[in-house]
Amino acid sequence: MQPKSLYFSQFLMMSVRRLFLNCQVTGNRYRVVREVTTRPDSVVQHADNEWEAVGHPVFSRAGIGAFFQDRPVLKNPFLEDALLKSYLRRHVPHQAVLSDLCQFGEKLSTEVDGWGRECEVTPPTLVHFDPWGRRVDHIVTSPAWGRMKDLSAKEGMVAIGYERTYGEWSRVYQMSKLYMYSPSSGLFTCPLAMTDGAAKVMQSLGVPWTVEEAFGRLTSRDPDRFWTSGQWMTERRGGSDVGSGTETVAVRQGDGSYKLHGFKWFTSATDADVTLTLARVQDRKGSTTQGSRGLSLFYAEVSRDQDGLLRGIEVQRLKDKLGTRQMPTAELLLDGLPAHKLSEYGRGVASIANMLTVTRIHNSVAAVGAMRRVVQLSRDYATRRTAFGKLLKEHPLHMQTLARLEVETRGAFLLVMDVCRLIGREETGHASQLEAHLLRLLTPVAKLYTGKQAVAVVSEGLESFGGQGYIEDTGLPGLLRDAQVLSIWEGTTNVLSLDVLRCVARSSGQVLQAYFTYTKTLLEAASGVPALAPAVAAVDSALSGLGVFVQAATSRPPSYLQLAARDLAYSLARIYMGALLIDHASWEEACSTDVYAALRWCEQDLCPVVSQEKRGCYEPRTPPLDAALVYGEPICD
Repeated sequence: MQPKSLYFSQFLMMSVRRLFLNCQVTGNRYRVVREVTTRPDSVVQHADNEWEAVGHPVFSRAGIGAFFQDRPVLKNPFLEDALLKSYLRRHVPHQAVLSDLCQFGEKLSTEVDGWGRECEVTPPTLVHFDPWGRRVDHIVTSPAWGRMKDLSAKEGMVAIGYERTYGEWSRVYQMSKLYMYSPSSGLFTCPLAMTDGAAKVMQSLGVPWTVEEAFGRLTSRDPDRFWTSGQWMTERRGGSDVGSGTETVAVRQGDGSYKLHGFKWFTSATDADVTLTLARVQDRKGSTTQGSRGLSLFYAEVSRDQDGLLRGIEVQRLKDKLGTRQMPTAELLLDGLPAHKLSEYGRGVASIANMLTVTRIHNSVAAVGAMRRVVQLSRDYATRRTAFGKLLKEHPLHMQTLARLEVETRGAFLLVMDVCRLIGREETGHASQLEAHLLRLLTPVAKLYTGKQAVAVVSEGLESFGGQGYIEDTGLPGLLRDAQVLSIWEGTTNVLSLDVLRCVARSSGQVLQAYFTYTKTLLEAASGVPALAPAVAAVDSALSGLGVFVQAATSRPPSYLQLAARDLAYSLARIYMGALLIDHASWEEACSTDVYAALRWCEQDLCPVVSQEKRGCYEPRTPPLDAALVYGEPICD
């Protein structure tokens, strides 16, 4: 064996030789090349960062290669959205509105979207105690969260709906702005939804003196005055079933106010300035009325005493959620929270109906906003990413996939904007009885259907980025995590499907009559456009089939329609969205892509409730078979 000193001498000589081999004169400058192998396809980097082949690879030590994939770029969301622009040109042709949205879109792409990312990577934290052991319960949010609040006030995100500068179209203007803002807002549109809902309730109750100042602050454009509202309804026993799930009690005080005692299991936007909540009023004996009839609606302000302690509230913990991590959601112990009763005794559930209408519309707007954002980013990325020798946009299959996402997004957008149109007409006193019925029916339909659409579209959209769509620091996975909540908050798909049945029953079927009448009107208006004939025929056929189903269902037991509720709601959504796409495509200023979108939408099964009925899915024998399948039980005749 050779001595170690000889090994060292040989190593030193080889190192010196390598250094001289790699120092080559080029003109009046030197360049150093790392020699690792002599593959002919290797390259080196000049001092001016240009690469050339000299027999040495790029990938050595600190060298990581010359190629870096360009990221998708968020451009002005208003300018990039052809459907939004054409819809507003048709219905809200006010230059001030279009200019405001264009300017806001530029602000979103150049500044605000970065704030949203900051909210995502700096989620809220809860500080229970100060350094001396006193309980303080401070929820600490990122600075960007505060900037979102100021921006929302300045841009009139709530105020526009109450200023009503543009009359019945003010809600469409407001929701168009929120639709653009939502994916960049760091989820601040959630407290805005609850703030809008609270203002709506106060307004519907005549703005009692106890909330006069609060209403002014909730609808203010002044960042120094603007307040947000929470919505503290969910308790341990459940969310949607507030009638049996609410245990919080309200104890009347000598001055006519109340103190609330209970445990709120899920309070969104816990850092809000005020909140609306449900509770049961105790009588002098300490008894309460159970069920929905015992619930009243209360208003409370979130404040601290002179020692900095929360009045009547203990924050137990922040929720660890799948998504919406930007926004604080907490479990709260209410221990004497000062409050004022807003509704009449026992009318709490009825009083929040207006709030639910508004928050469900906001939920739908957020769903469409998420869909539009992932389509916009996917479209941009397809112009930057090369695979198999071609840009993604040059692969027909990839374009087919994105086209399908675009069609879904267009249908959802038109449905949601039509609901916004309807609530705008109702609030300004212009709504007919038919339109009032449509609003009641379409609000839960739009919320449940767009919530499911958003998850599917965003998930498919992430695939267009390949593996990068799964990497957290791209910001892309957050779109999917946040979208998942949209089918859960403000009523799950099944809960809202049953709500559709309730509004049909309570109106004695008038909401469905309004639906059929208006949908037929839309189809008749487009009957003279030959290019739309296949779409018109498809929607008309589906509408007829739905009419037959509804008529036959009246003679069936209630359990039959309950089992069909989800498919019925889907059918109502798809048929109506088809009619709206046709209506937009028949507009004199519509383009060929509008026609194509309508045709593509109508290729699907527009009335799944009829298709499923033919398969016997709602027969009495089906529920036990479903249960046996789910629990793996043997099926016995």
